[in-house]
Amino acid sequence: MSNNSISITYPSIHPGTEKSDVIIHSGQPDLVKLFYENREDKQTRRFFITDSTVASLECMQAFTSRFDDGFYENDCLLIIGSGEKSKTIETVLSIVKAATDANFSRKDCFVGIGGGVICDLIAFTASIFKRGVQVQFVPTTLLAMVDSAIGGKTSCDFDECKNIIGTFYPAAQIDIFPEFIQSLPEKQYNSGLAEAFKTGLLFDKDLYEIFKNDTDKILTRDKDLILEIIKKSVQAKAQVVSKDFTDENIRNCLSLGHTFGTALENLAGSGAITHGAAIAWGIGRSVELASKKDYCLESFKTEIFSILQKYGWDTSTQPQIIRGGGIADRLLTEMHKNKKNTTDKVKIIIQKGITDTVIEEVEDKDILSVLK
Repeated sequence: MSNNSISITYPSIHPGTEKSDVIIHSGQPDLVKLFYENREDKQTRRFFITDSTVASLECMQAFTSRFDDGFYENDCLLIIGSGEKSKTIETVLSIVKAATDANFSRKDCFVGIGGGVICDLIAFTASIFKRGVQVQFVPTTLLAMVDSAIGGKTSCDFDECKNIIGTFYPAAQIDIFPEFIQSLPEKQYNSGLAEAFKTGLLFDKDLYEIFKNDTDKILTRDKDLILEIIKKSVQAKAQVVSKDFTDENIRNCLSLGHTFGTALENLAGSGAITHGAAIAWGIGRSVELASKKDYCLESFKTEIFSILQKYGWDTSTQPQIIRGGGIADRLLTEMHKNKKNTTDKVKIIIQKGITDTVIEEVEDKDILSVLK
């Protein structure tokens, strides 16, 4: 090192918590009991953020009604718009302003109550507010319970690109009430199922077999089976995240179906298709690609397509939700924007069989072959 050169060494940035505690509760959601009965730490303030859809649920009324003009004791409640259209940097800044106006400090806590959009958005906001405040979740959708709330990925959308802005910032505590699922609209329930099915394909043969053999019980929202699906999904994702928190190797596998699916979401437009439905379509495209590359048996492809179709997931080459011409080329363009890519090729997760996965950079012509 020359006399004019200075080197500075830094520790790893702390992600806000040493660990995440996932607690699965039985019975109806009771947030008053959860947050206000036997409360030991009355110094830490909670900034609760939910959306208008969740706030309107009957089981939420006892909780939300306590807040007079958004305040109760030393806590605050903010209700934002629901859906993907709210997952923007503008919403992030509006939350930052509300927290600043209410004089929240770095020792306080943001609590996201909602689905995947809320979990991603609130954790991202918490990670940047005063350089990081603690975050907790009460996930209210199946997708959030099995995926979005677990593992610390945060994000918001920007310039029609999904999840292009984000950090790694896990929740210190995640309180899951499976009963929320019984009130979910069918599309949202189905969306969560797709992420759980993906997890079974990747890491848990028993979970895969549940989707293969117990379709009727799943579609009728059998409570015991839903609980088992949630537990298996959380356990599988927890193991992966513990090994690869910042998505450098094995965690990449969790993007099965996402490179295709996110491109579809971007082209279809905000909220035009559920995240799970897009990912399920993407799983079909990745399996088709595996078949064309002779990575998997034809029987594997046939079985996967059969399961996808049983749950109403699209297995067509080009979903009708996208209008206009040149669909394959437009999808490919979006796939090249994916944040997982590190070269001029598209990185795709490919299944050779159940729990047999490879991560590969794929030529454009091979991708186009399953999109035309």
